[in-house]
Amino acid sequence: MKYLLIILTTGLFIFNACNEAQINRTKFDERASNNILIGYVNREGLKMEPFHEWFTPGYRNYQVNDSILSLIDKNDFRKNVKITVVLGTWCSDSRREVPRFYKILDHLEYDTKQMSVLCVDTDKQAPKTNAGELNITRIPLFIFYRDNTEIGRIIESPKESLEADMLKILRDK
Repeated sequence: MKYLLIILTTGLFIFNACNEAQINRTKFDERASNNILIGYVNREGLKMEPFHEWFTPGYRNYQVNDSILSLIDKNDFRKNVKITVVLGTWCSDSRREVPRFYKILDHLEYDTKQMSVLCVDTDKQAPKTNAGELNITRIPLFIFYRDNTEIGRIIESPKESLEADMLKILRDK
């Protein structure tokens, strides 16, 4: 029995280590002439070298528009809205908008662990992900879902502002 417990514990540890290896991966991208994040990532990946050079100041320096965000039903947003973010760490629009988006989500007290964040290469691809199913034309891409149904997108840059575009998407449900 003791050996079975050791085997199961070791197997669980290996399984978790393999899953962790699938997040925050980097690779060299020829067209970007740089290392990029590829595949699924989280905030910790965006804070790694060299990505923190744009993520951290972009987050820190952004001033959220509280007057617009106060119109969003925080409780409903936190409980019922899922988000997929697609970005390229090589893309200037992604470098500008994604840190701002995280700041907005933090302001709304949204649990970013329930958000899917996907980094693509310069061909807007990411192996072993659902990138091909997302109809990615430009990045960054912020997709909002309610009850597993897409309710809206912010593509490349907001029409008004991230806050105003989010409010419109969430109100139009």
